[in-house]
Amino acid sequence: MLLATLVLGANPAQAYVALMAGQKARPLVGTFNTVPVLHSNQPEEVQGPGILVNSMEGQAYSTEINQSLDNAAYTFNGEFGLHIHHKYHRMGSAWHGSSGRRHELTLATILVNPSDQALTVQFDQGSVRNSFEAPYLPNNLMGVKPLGPRPWNTGPGDATAIAMLRGKLDSNLPDRIVIPPRGRTVLFQTQLPANGIANGLLRGRSNGPMQVAVVAVRDPRDDNDVLAVLDNGQLAPGRTYLRRLREIEAGYVFSRVAGVAIGDTYQATLNYDLGDGPLHVPLTSTVRHNFGTGEIQVNSLASRMVDSSINNVGTYGVRFDVNLNLRGSGPYDLVLSHPSPNGRPFTAFRGSIGITTDSGYREVHVGLRSGESLSLTPLELNPGQNNPVRITLVYPADATPGHLLSVVPSSQLARVQEQLRQLALAQSRSSRPTPKPKQLPLPSLGLDPIATENPLSIGTGLELGARTMPAAERDSGNDSRQALTPMAIGTIATAPRSLSTQPAALTPAQPTLQPPTDRAAVPATKPRIKPTLAKAPAKPKPMVATVPATPAGTGSQALLDRLVLQALPPLPPPPGPVEWAGPGPVVSSPARMSQSLMDRYQQALENQQLVIKSLGSR
Repeated sequence: MLLATLVLGANPAQAYVALMAGQKARPLVGTFNTVPVLHSNQPEEVQGPGILVNSMEGQAYSTEINQSLDNAAYTFNGEFGLHIHHKYHRMGSAWHGSSGRRHELTLATILVNPSDQALTVQFDQGSVRNSFEAPYLPNNLMGVKPLGPRPWNTGPGDATAIAMLRGKLDSNLPDRIVIPPRGRTVLFQTQLPANGIANGLLRGRSNGPMQVAVVAVRDPRDDNDVLAVLDNGQLAPGRTYLRRLREIEAGYVFSRVAGVAIGDTYQATLNYDLGDGPLHVPLTSTVRHNFGTGEIQVNSLASRMVDSSINNVGTYGVRFDVNLNLRGSGPYDLVLSHPSPNGRPFTAFRGSIGITTDSGYREVHVGLRSGESLSLTPLELNPGQNNPVRITLVYPADATPGHLLSVVPSSQLARVQEQLRQLALAQSRSSRPTPKPKQLPLPSLGLDPIATENPLSIGTGLELGARTMPAAERDSGNDSRQALTPMAIGTIATAPRSLSTQPAALTPAQPTLQPPTDRAAVPATKPRIKPTLAKAPAKPKPMVATVPATPAGTGSQALLDRLVLQALPPLPPPPGPVEWAGPGPVVSSPARMSQSLMDRYQQALENQQLVIKSLGSR
C-alpha cells in the first residue's frame, strides 16, 4: 500500500521505477565516438538465402515488393566495427531434416577492396557465435552472479558481448587479412539454425577504403557459392517492414537496423555528492524511456536500407563506459533497473557488466526482468574523499534498452525490494482462482407415500404423497384451491378390453405444493365421459358428484354396463410393507396417515356411493 502511494505521488515520467519514486534522475551527458559500425539486424528473422545488407554502391532486388532498393552505401577507411544478429525463420516445412539435424542457413561476411591498391585489414577483438555453440536460454541465469575466467552466457548475443568486454578475439577469426586490388574475400561463415540465432561482434581497422556485405547462403560448398549470392543481387526474404515505411519515418515503429551507425563506444563522467540525495541516471535511454531527463543515448546512422530503423535504437554492440565520482559515507548499492511501462513482465537484460572501484575490478552476469531493481555490487563509501566507480558493458543483442543506473543507500534498496516482494505476493494470491463454496442440498418436502391397494384413483384428493388441505380451511367452506394437473388428480380409469376387475398397481404421485381439488372426473369407455363432483349443498353433508345428462335413447342399465365401477377398498392397514398379487410384487413404503387424510378418505367413499346410486336410479 505504501508502494502504491509512492508511485502515484511521483512524476508520471518517473513513476514506473519504484526505486526512484518521489526522486529525480539526472542526465549523464555522455558522447559517442565516431567509429563507423555496419549493423546487419534487419530483417531480424531471415526466411531464405539472399543479401542482408551491402555497403557497396548500387541496388538489390526485393521479391516482397518486386522492385529494386538502394544499398546502404558506405566506404570504411580506418577503424570500423561490425555487428550481425539474425534468426532463421524457416517457412513451410519442419525445422529438422531427414537426418534429424536442424535445417540451417549460412551467414557470411564479405570484405571488398574497391581500390587499385592491396588492402590490409586487422582485427584486435571480436567473436562469432550461433545457437549450436551458445544455446539461447531466455529465463536462465536470472539475478546477479559473479563471472569467472570461463563466463556464463545465455545465448549468442551474450557470448559475443563478454568477448568484446574482455577485449578478446576468437581463435577461429583471422587477426590480419590482405585483400588484392579490386578483390573480395569471405571474412567468416557461421551456421544459422532453423529457429536459432547467429551473432557476431568485431572491431578492426583497415589501411584503405573498404566495403562490407552480409549474405545468407544455403549449403555453400566454398567461398564461390557465397560470392555468387552477392553477385545475384537479390535481397533475402523476410523484410516485413517494407510495407510500413511511412510509420518508420514518422517514428511510430522502430524496425531493426540495416546500415552504418556512427559510434561504437559511449562515454560519460559525472561528479555527484550523495549528501544531496540518491543518484539516478539513465543508461541506454531512448525516446520512450529517459526517466524525465530528456537524454537519448542513441547514435545516428550514416546510411541505411529503406526498411531500416532511422537510428541505432537498440545500441547493440555499443560499449558503455560510465565513470561516477561519488562523495558520501556509509553503505550504498549500485543498482540496475528496468521500467515496466505496460505492466507485463519480460526479460529486459541478460549480459555481463564490469565494475571497477577502489577495491578492484569484478564482473557480474545480470539477468534482469522488467520492473526489477538489482544490486550489482555494494559500495562502502569513505567520507571526505572521492569514491570513483566505473561501470562498463557491451550492450548485448536480445536486450531491451532504457535502463536506470542508481546509487542509493542500502536501506532504501532493502525497503523497496521488500515492498515489491509483498506486492508480488499479493498479486499472486489475488490471481489464484477462488474455490466455489459448497452448495448445501435443498430441503426435501419428504411426504411419505401411503400403502394402498386402490386399483382406481378417482378425484378424491388422496393421491399418494399429495399435500392435503388443513381441516379447518376445508370445513370452513372457503375453498380457494386451484385445479391440479392429471399427475396430481386421479381419474376413474377406462376398463381394459377384458373387463377384468383385477387390481392394478398404484404409483405414488410426486409431492406438490398445490392443495387437491374436490372435483373428480369419471371417464367412460368410448366415448369417454368425465363426470365431475359438485360441492355438497350444505355442511356437513358430503359433496355429491354430478354426471352429464344421459344421451337420448340410452338407458341407465346400458350406461352401467359401459362403466366399470368398483368400490374403494377399505382403509389401508397400519404402516408397514404390504404386498398384493398382481403382475409383479409391489412393496409400498410405510407412511403415517393423519386424521385429515382419514376424513377425506371417508368422504371419497361416500361420494362414490352417491355416484353409483345416482346412476342406478336413472
